[in-house]
Amino acid sequence: MSKIIVEAEKREVIGKKVKVLRREGQLPAVIYGHGIDAIPIALDHRATSRILAKAESSNLIMVNLGGKEYPTLVRDKQWDYIKRSLIHVDFQVVSMTETIAAQVRVELIGVSPAVKDFGAILISGVTELEIEALPSDLPESYEVDISGLEKIGDSVLVRDLEVTENMTILTDPGSMLAVAAAPAEEIVDEVDAEELLEGEEGEEGVEGEEGETEEAAE
Repeated sequence: MSKIIVEAEKREVIGKKVKVLRREGQLPAVIYGHGIDAIPIALDHRATSRILAKAESSNLIMVNLGGKEYPTLVRDKQWDYIKRSLIHVDFQVVSMTETIAAQVRVELIGVSPAVKDFGAILISGVTELEIEALPSDLPESYEVDISGLEKIGDSVLVRDLEVTENMTILTDPGSMLAVAAAPAEEIVDEVDAEELLEGEEGEEGVEGEEGETEEAAE
């Protein structure tokens, strides 16, 4: 992905008063981290929302503040779920020479023979991996090849992944990424023939007794 830049300016409005900024089309945010004190900032809401919608959580976002670009990762996004709109963003400034941990999206690739040839159902597990690396080495996504799932029951775990020297996976090695599960089968309840016959006989016996009682009463 090409260099991602968002334009920001310092803001003096804080607290509940930020509602005014949002009405004016601005997005309140804060930038903090390596070599910088926490600074309240404001960004263009529409432009920033469009950029962040396409960016992964592991993408470097360059925040241009006062003519200086800060390499950051988005650490938190707050939403108005009714309006489906961003209301606040936290940007963490990172050092380009120090490793940092970030969540990286898992992308399943390839075709599983178990699914193709035996009708297995592919079930995905964890959807993100926590990866430690230099900011410039963090991938947008981590591709997991499922072509090795040859028979029903085969799975891919985190420990099965081949990792390059420039990164470390911090996610539990036993976490499941994908499994070729057996197809669902209809379960038909079997009725015990003897119980059915006993039930019918019981019903006939009741009817007979009722009949005799009625005759006796007459």
